[in-house]
Amino acid sequence: MGQPSGATPTRAPGQAADDRSLGEIVSAVTTDLSTLIKQEMDLAKVEMKEEFAKAGKGAGLLGGAGLAGYFTIFFLSWTLLFLLDNWMPIEVAALIITGVWAVVAAVLALTGRKALKESNPQLPKTQQTLKEDAAWARAQKS
Repeated sequence: MGQPSGATPTRAPGQAADDRSLGEIVSAVTTDLSTLIKQEMDLAKVEMKEEFAKAGKGAGLLGGAGLAGYFTIFFLSWTLLFLLDNWMPIEVAALIITGVWAVVAAVLALTGRKALKESNPQLPKTQQTLKEDAAWARAQKS
């Protein structure tokens, strides 16, 4: 005879799921959208964490370059002071220290600049999956 009320109709293999009620379809779409939004938020969090780590590393290296630049000026000032005041071999040592700090500052600045250029705050994976999700949502409407 008929199926009891509340029973799920049986389907033949390969039969489309078109016989669902409107409430079932809305419930399934709502659940799918909720899961989809949660997954997108999780992906965005992971991507942002990665990009902030890259940017933080670059900023730290640039901070180190600033400190090294400060020491360059400090030791260069002392070197010039000794050269003008004493004209003794200690000046050679002061120039060597100044040269070392100048090299350190240059290396840190170049490395920090490279790290900042490599960071990508546009979240390309999240953008791509959002496009795919929009296409999926459009397909659900038709």
